Amino acid sequence: MEQCDGREPGRQGSGVSQRAAAFAVWYLRVVAFVNFLSAVWVSLGQDVRRHNQENFFTPYLLTAGFASGVFTAFLAITMRRRKRAAWILNLVLSGLFLALFAFAMAFPEIRRYAQNWISIALTAAFVGALLVGRREFYAKGDRSNPRLAATVAVGGGLLASLFAALLVTVTNQAPHAARSTFAERWHYGTLRLVSVAADPSRFPYIAPPNWVNVVVNVLSTLLVLTVLYAAFRSRRAVDPLTEDDEKRLRVLLERHGERDSLGYFALRREKSVVWSPTGKAAVAYRVVGGVSLASGDPIGDPEAWPGAIVPWLSEARAHGWIPAVMGAGEEAGTVYARHGLDALELGDEAIVEVAEFTLEGRAMRTVRQAHNRVGRAGYSVRIRRHEDIPADEMSYLIRRADDWRDGATERGFSMALGRLGDSRDGQCVMLECTDENGELRALLSFVPWGPGGLSLDLMRRDRDSDNGLMEFMVIELLRRAEDIRITQVSLNFAMFRSVFERGARLGAGPVLRLWRSLLSFFSRWWQIESLYRANAKYRPIWEPRFLLFEKSADLPRIGLASARAEGFLGTAAPGLPKWVRRRHLDTHG
Repeated sequence: MEQCDGREPGRQGSGVSQRAAAFAVWYLRVVAFVNFLSAVWVSLGQDVRRHNQENFFTPYLLTAGFASGVFTAFLAITMRRRKRAAWILNLVLSGLFLALFAFAMAFPEIRRYAQNWISIALTAAFVGALLVGRREFYAKGDRSNPRLAATVAVGGGLLASLFAALLVTVTNQAPHAARSTFAERWHYGTLRLVSVAADPSRFPYIAPPNWVNVVVNVLSTLLVLTVLYAAFRSRRAVDPLTEDDEKRLRVLLERHGERDSLGYFALRREKSVVWSPTGKAAVAYRVVGGVSLASGDPIGDPEAWPGAIVPWLSEARAHGWIPAVMGAGEEAGTVYARHGLDALELGDEAIVEVAEFTLEGRAMRTVRQAHNRVGRAGYSVRIRRHEDIPADEMSYLIRRADDWRDGATERGFSMALGRLGDSRDGQCVMLECTDENGELRALLSFVPWGPGGLSLDLMRRDRDSDNGLMEFMVIELLRRAEDIRITQVSLNFAMFRSVFERGARLGAGPVLRLWRSLLSFFSRWWQIESLYRANAKYRPIWEPRFLLFEKSADLPRIGLASARAEGFLGTAAPGLPKWVRRRHLDTHG
């Protein structure tokens, strides 16, 4: 078995440094909470501001108000993600506060106030926690962040100040407002942006409504957050799959590809890959929205999987990415769990064993009738390897697939290849369905799954064609599988299949029945239950698939990242992300 030392960034510190880092994060969270509370609790906000102004009671960033709360909460989030840049900023700011307090405490009239001792004690505790826990803040940012943050600050500040000046010009209600110059209005708007206040005596001919000042203040907060995001953002791009990586992955797939029906999708070229030290295993992933998103099982020898998982996790933590795995099998999920990831069952993959499939029997009556009906209508199916399709015919198939695509962009990440007709994918299998007039009506494309399997990649059909074409094509593939030496076929993914199955059984508990009812309700808009029913028609073997993650709090970000990776966000068509629904098998029989 491949060995690895198991050490990862952020896991090398002592218990003391970890507790110190946790204290620093919680300090910022508490400060953010007090700031937000001060924004809605007027008397508390007034007390905090009076202490800040009169008694030096400033336990780091506590200025009371919504803007301060947002700013402090942002710093708490970046510190929780172990960003080194955030640690440096916090140390510099809090260190300056501490130096100021220490100097002020030299004066007897300041030392006699208890609030000042509380202030310096809290600030010193925060600075001490930052220093003791410095090893816990290791996540690197993008090298372009300082330049980007400066550009956003200068450009955004200029645009925001001009917008503020324009808003003040349009809404100015002061007597003799015409006497004010644009430069004065620009100066007023800029002061509102920078200081969140402006001395009225300095601007006798400028008096915008209060809502204008609020809008400018909110704009200031948004500008600050944008600058901070640019300064602290994680590295966005990693090296995509190289030709050498692809060649090595194909070698591993030839040796171990039969272990995972999703293995071939690791060859998507926008993915990156991390190799085990011996090169016997690899994890393919893509960074989306600060999430390092892997899919399926690691590629290669299972004994070498830990050697690829550890560097993948290390890279994620070194850059402040959230590690997650979509659609891992049970064996891979167990290995990932040994490395600190938790598992959540998403649903089941439908796998049909060709030798066991039959249309005979009462249970297959509906499927058999649908198949016969489509066949009598004059439809026929042609099955070929991609390498056997002439270039001009493949170009035509690609054009038709694009015409029938649901949405403007190609979807897919974990269960789709994202390219049709590539010369390197010659072993993929194409099914072409034509009507009685020989006109192309539907397409199915499958990628190789080891030496004797196929995994569904792409499914397209003419919306004006008869219902049941997809079922007809799948059955034709299963009936003629021996012609292309296929023994098993991976079809669709049924999300929450076990809920629908167990929830309908006699004796199901109230929680399970409620969960099933809720999913059935949402199935009116998203085809959750219908996908399960469509898959169940083929009487498949159900293989569970899991989501792997570190912390439950990260699940919303992981869900958003997976939806973006699959191409689901930004499209108008309703439905589930493609990693959930794969390609929708026609459910109309």
